Amino acid sequence: MSIHPIIEAVTERIRHRSQGLRGAYLARIAAARGQGPARMRLDCGNLAHGFAASGDDKPTLRVGQRANIGIVTAYNDMLSAHQPLEHYPALIRMAARNAGCSAQVAGGVPAMCDGVTQGRAGMELSLFSRDSIAMATAISLSHDMFDAAVLLGVCDKIVPGLLIGALSFGHLPVILIPAGPMPSGIPNKEKARIRKLYAEGKASREQLLDAEAASYHGPGTCTFYGTANSNQMLMEMMGLHLPGSAFVNPNTPLRDALTVAAAERACQITALGDDYTPIGHTIDEKAIVNALVGLAATGGSTNHAIHLVAIARAAGLLIDWTDLDEVSRVTPLLARIYPNGSADVNHFQAAGGLGRVMRDLLDAGLLHPDIRCVHGGDLYAQAQEPWLDGSTLRWRDPPTESLDHEIIRPFTEPFANEGGLRLLCGNLGRAVVKISAVAPEHRRIRAPARVFDSQDALLAAFKAGQLTGDLVAVVRGQGPRANGMPELHKLTPTLSVLQDRGQRVALLTDGRMSGASGTVLAAIHLVPEAAEAGPIARLREGDVLVIDAETGRLEVECEATEWAARTPAALDLASHRQGMGRELFGLMRSHVGTAEQGACSLFVDA
Repeated sequence: MSIHPIIEAVTERIRHRSQGLRGAYLARIAAARGQGPARMRLDCGNLAHGFAASGDDKPTLRVGQRANIGIVTAYNDMLSAHQPLEHYPALIRMAARNAGCSAQVAGGVPAMCDGVTQGRAGMELSLFSRDSIAMATAISLSHDMFDAAVLLGVCDKIVPGLLIGALSFGHLPVILIPAGPMPSGIPNKEKARIRKLYAEGKASREQLLDAEAASYHGPGTCTFYGTANSNQMLMEMMGLHLPGSAFVNPNTPLRDALTVAAAERACQITALGDDYTPIGHTIDEKAIVNALVGLAATGGSTNHAIHLVAIARAAGLLIDWTDLDEVSRVTPLLARIYPNGSADVNHFQAAGGLGRVMRDLLDAGLLHPDIRCVHGGDLYAQAQEPWLDGSTLRWRDPPTESLDHEIIRPFTEPFANEGGLRLLCGNLGRAVVKISAVAPEHRRIRAPARVFDSQDALLAAFKAGQLTGDLVAVVRGQGPRANGMPELHKLTPTLSVLQDRGQRVALLTDGRMSGASGTVLAAIHLVPEAAEAGPIARLREGDVLVIDAETGRLEVECEATEWAARTPAALDLASHRQGMGRELFGLMRSHVGTAEQGACSLFVDA
């Protein structure tokens, strides 16, 4: 099957746009590879420090003719998704030794949970934690002791951060190893129902906590299709997992077998062997476009409109929201997973999973099959599912068709003819909107603005009964330069209540919403942001706004002379500069790029 002409055109445009930057990046990879293991060029004192505590691995490390795998881990036991990673280093060391190699924990990276910090001051560190993780990954790998790396992480900012950091060591082969989703809890619709009742004051805190605890109830990733599970989809689409690794539950024999196999494979793809697979060559423009296609086809997280830009930039590739929009418009929506449907990722996996979706996209010419996957095969081989034949790990083709058409549909009968993400443009700037869970009748609004400078101010207005009639809730001063661009998912139940009452409502913000963006029209990631004197800072209460996700229109209806004469509102950001560690992130706030540039603070001198 030939590649779809739009997919090919977007890929070629990225290649051309990135030619100089990508060429310089590949030259750095070639220079960094050098001759043989880098640790053998260390002075004796340096090398002795590097293997002093390595016990039985000392002879292997001393001689330097066998691969040494660096483990970068995001383990902590507060995050349910990362708690299972505790025993991974022992499995990886064992697997490496059995393969005649060695493995060392190179370092740990921070891993915060947006689910815990949602609506709190700590959420203002969330996006910047990605850049901190990237830097911590680079520090972990900076000892020149490693021939490859395995990255242990799952959740929202952690996987992008690990990947950005690893791409600075583009000469090293890298495999990502996830932990898998927790078993299913209460149905997502029931959880959402209780949240809305609580927002209306019709459910107690104890009832809400009971529902939340029944949903988030054990080790593993949260089971809705938010940023964490979208991360796992992207790693499969870019060939950075062993095939089918994304959604295997933790603490199972199959999960452990995949972890062992990933360590063994990392030993095989270093520069010491004949199957050298550096991550800088795995992540190219084709892999990035595959990720964009996967995001659209599965209704993935809006956060990746930011993260994928930053990941691509770390590999010397330049993408923007126009690329995302064009890809999404030719990619059918093939999956419905909560919040875009009632199923969770376990149900999705049982219905055929990513392998089924990937095969349909490949057959339709929407994915590049010839990327350089870490397992050594092409993307058709990536679209396999693992299974245990006794104690032996094997792979097989996914089901020939969906096992549940309410969750996965074939390319010939999609849920929608295009993906879930679109670009909005107009006199207010550029923004992203996710429509895969928004009913067609709610995808366009013309209504007066209600302007707030914080999500708490909006919630206070709701509790006071002041949010009546049709409205566009404008929440500004939430961009990366203002306060680190926190997610505003706390607003979802409130806005849903208004919509359920029959009001026409939407959200407009220079902040983020969430990987769980739902049924309310939300124009997010608006650039330029208010802190940069963007047009959103000139909006006033009662201005008539038009958000049209069908035509990509985002405008304020205001006479041009009056609009030009308005001065941006002053933002009071002092309360976002201190406390909860926020005083330590001033350098990132002052250097961060726009949301469309990946909201990244790492490439200011590149």
